[in-house]
Amino acid sequence: MPFSSKVLKVVRHTEKEYTFRMAFGGEVRPSQFFEVSVPKYGEAPISVSGIVPGESVDLTIRRVGVVTNEVFEAYEGQSLLLRGPYGNGFEVERYVDGECVVVAGGTGVSPVRGVVEALAASATPQDKHVIVGFRSPNDLLFRDDLARWENLVDLILTVDGAPEGYQGNVGLVTKFIPGLPLRDPSTTQAIVVGPPPMMRFSVKGLLELGLAEEYIWVSQERKMCCGLGKCGHCRIGEKYVCLDGPVFNYTQSKQLLD
Repeated sequence: MPFSSKVLKVVRHTEKEYTFRMAFGGEVRPSQFFEVSVPKYGEAPISVSGIVPGESVDLTIRRVGVVTNEVFEAYEGQSLLLRGPYGNGFEVERYVDGECVVVAGGTGVSPVRGVVEALAASATPQDKHVIVGFRSPNDLLFRDDLARWENLVDLILTVDGAPEGYQGNVGLVTKFIPGLPLRDPSTTQAIVVGPPPMMRFSVKGLLELGLAEEYIWVSQERKMCCGLGKCGHCRIGEKYVCLDGPVFNYTQSKQLLD
């Protein structure tokens, strides 16, 4: 059943993407998701993009349809209906020891934001390599976080395209995978989240670098729908992404063709 949650804070990233900090005191992991609903308009699955344990969760929402249009009318002090969290999420403990690579593109940065925060606070942040890509400089999410991460982990921020005179990296995230300074790729853990083509070629690049399939994890969060395994929209073969995922080890994910 949905429950009412107060909007504690709203952060605008772009014209279409805002982060809503929602009151929530339960347990939750990065890449789990909540169903956000507005009476008479429906509901939409939104991945968790930040966690303050026992206090709140961040939901980064892109304005793309009827439900999200209505959600954008709710601001600080008002309430939204939530149900969840659903899915398995990332087990952060798996990635904080040893070398780790995170590759994320666009809104795929949202479900890994909590993981990167944990990596930045780990005992060996210098062994944590993060590549994030956006369509253009105007499409960046979590700008304050990116500026802070740059001083804590090995961060590569890139954009697909930029106007003349842009000072940062330009190119797809896959361009920067071969140059990762890994000490031992065979034991390095990796997370890949983003559009399907980006995930496919990023995993290919990581495998070519020497990473083991069983140490690569992906999120199929784009497939979410009802969250309960009832509607069938997220079914791929015998798997229901909302029940069995959205986080899958690559040894499983490579079999999930849809």
